[in-house]
Amino acid sequence: EAQERYVLGVLDENMERFAAICKRENAPFAVVGRTTEKDELRLQDRHFENAPIDMPLSMLLGKPPKMHRVDDRVQVEREPVSTAKISLDEAASRVLRLPTVASKSFLITIGDRSITGMVARDQMVGPWQIPVADVAVTTAAFDTLHGEAMAMGERSPVALLDAAASGRMAIGEALTNIAAADISRIGDVKLSANWMVAADFPGEGANLYDTVEAIGRDLCPSLGIAIPVGKDSMSMRAKWSDDEGTHQVTSPLSLVVTAFAPVNNARKTLTPELCLSRGETELWVVDLGRGKHRLGGSAFGYVQNQLGAEAPNVDSAADLKNFFGAIQELRQAGILLAYHDRSDGGLWATLCEMAFAARCGLVVDLAPLQGDPVAALFCEELGAVLQVPAEAREALVDCLTRWGLQDCAHRIGAPQKERRVEIHSGGKRLLERELLELLALWTETSHKIQSLRDNPHCADQERESLLSPENAGLFASLGYALTPPTVPAGDRPRVAILREQGVNGQVEMAAAFERVGFEAVDVHMNDLRTGRLGLESFRGLVACGGFSYGDVLGAGGGWAKSVLFHAGLRKTFQEFFERADTFSLGVCNGCQMLSQLKELIPGAQHWPSFVRNESVQFEARLSQVEILESPSILLQGMAGSKMPIPVAHGEGRVDFGDQASELAAQSLAAMRYVDSLGEATEHFPANPNGSKGGLTAFTTEDGRATIMMPHPERAYRAVQFSWHPEDWGEEGAWARLFQNARSWVG
Repeated sequence: EAQERYVLGVLDENMERFAAICKRENAPFAVVGRTTEKDELRLQDRHFENAPIDMPLSMLLGKPPKMHRVDDRVQVEREPVSTAKISLDEAASRVLRLPTVASKSFLITIGDRSITGMVARDQMVGPWQIPVADVAVTTAAFDTLHGEAMAMGERSPVALLDAAASGRMAIGEALTNIAAADISRIGDVKLSANWMVAADFPGEGANLYDTVEAIGRDLCPSLGIAIPVGKDSMSMRAKWSDDEGTHQVTSPLSLVVTAFAPVNNARKTLTPELCLSRGETELWVVDLGRGKHRLGGSAFGYVQNQLGAEAPNVDSAADLKNFFGAIQELRQAGILLAYHDRSDGGLWATLCEMAFAARCGLVVDLAPLQGDPVAALFCEELGAVLQVPAEAREALVDCLTRWGLQDCAHRIGAPQKERRVEIHSGGKRLLERELLELLALWTETSHKIQSLRDNPHCADQERESLLSPENAGLFASLGYALTPPTVPAGDRPRVAILREQGVNGQVEMAAAFERVGFEAVDVHMNDLRTGRLGLESFRGLVACGGFSYGDVLGAGGGWAKSVLFHAGLRKTFQEFFERADTFSLGVCNGCQMLSQLKELIPGAQHWPSFVRNESVQFEARLSQVEILESPSILLQGMAGSKMPIPVAHGEGRVDFGDQASELAAQSLAAMRYVDSLGEATEHFPANPNGSKGGLTAFTTEDGRATIMMPHPERAYRAVQFSWHPEDWGEEGAWARLFQNARSWVG
């Protein structure tokens, strides 16, 4: 069994050091063998005193016989997708509800997307956090805007019509997605190919051959892109027998492509959020299908129970390569305000998702695309929708002309502040729907799954909030300036970045304190247990987020008990907390842990404990909070400010125990969740855990110890925010917290 096991080669002279590292990290290991110069593999069994395996390596690593497969191409006659006699209104609704097109927020919000503090672009876009991002972007370090981008592409349904086309389209989709990131040239992109096929099923082996040839021999060399890595699953068929006979399920050929590339500036990533603050703007579609509008394998065909006859394809590698170059040039020129590629659901889904992200309407005319307007609206040919300022039209056309794309670029409309989506073709109105009505359709599937999996009351509250016309989204109202840190000259005071088995937020926490002039020291609990380190030389102690001991004893419970039930550790922590020249911070799992050490912390007797979220689910969101007036030394000068902050926890709901404890805790509360209007809330998901009064941070009477569930260490740079106001520079709203710590220490 290989899962969750690692085989390492360690030199003899490093074994003592290796063992010490493993002991410090509570990582058990076993020495299972040694390398030798002999070309043989020998496994010894001490119990039976024999060698079950004793063989020359040439037998194991010699050249095996090559696999040979023979298959015939299978031709099947197909009927084209018909757009006649359909209700366009009903088809548009069905497409938005189709799982491959609809919102995936039910899946996205249960994964920690802010961990590492280096996530610059996650799935969620705009003030309303709509999951429509084309590309993922991370920074390479905590002091740079350089980074990495990753995007995916797949066109499995197309393989039922044309396997080679499905492979090309998967490559194309990955590239039109990753084009949203700031990448110097298409040659910087590398691909990972994940192949899945039932190779022994008639015709599928031939499909695999044709697809590998299409992308490996033709398309990728033409694009100047390498596929250095990948994997395959060649037995995608299940067969069984029962009383009713023999059955089988066969998966069609599927290629999932992951594209990755270095990024010059993570803050220059384009998103689908339409800009409404730049005056008159225009929407342009770049149609790499050049008017063919092929509907085979599309979401539109699927909801009509039609597969189609002709699939979209990458007809010109040069067009795709030039498209990538043109988008990068337009970004550098500052012409593009918003960008979204065309894929599942076609132009219809692309336009709706851009409108959802900005909470605005659209007026669109399909006449410039020519041909059947229904096919133009729903075909899934490669391409993208661009938003540009009206005054930049000439510069846009000039750029696209130089890249040979002028014939496939069409001005199709503009955003409008009225929340209504209007689709026209020439003088004929094809479709007109209210934005929130369309948003309700697009989020319906996610809501139903969430209702089955989580607390249905919370799922209903989230849907109610999202569809409320009064929902103003995230905002930032700061009572202080966002200024770069001024690092005092001289000594750097030491802060202990405390962690235990399962903690995973220590690196970004250390970076945040280092940035303002501290010396951040990695302190494992085993360092304190063994006496390798003490807390005497530290001015600050920070308990970081994660899942200490897997939270099997409750939120932070095992971590806290390792202190409370160990006489030496208990004394060490109590002496630190009682020193008047120290401060303490607990975040997320560290907040839960410190709350259970309140008997050791002067002035913390009112602190609550933290229990399971009301949603009964791990919640990872960008939440809105208000800083309350409190003695906390870390939040000085921030009271009254309201701004976003990442949260990522499963047990963050405060539990006061009794009414007296609740009143005492409220008197020294330091932070609370607020809704889009800035009011304290218990409504999900603005309050991600259901804490009473929205309270989520507390301090002590002297303000030296502060605990909070949200993650300020993942939001001290503007680039770390999934959304932030346009006028922010390098600094993020939470940089002030760490600057306050440095100022207090002196």
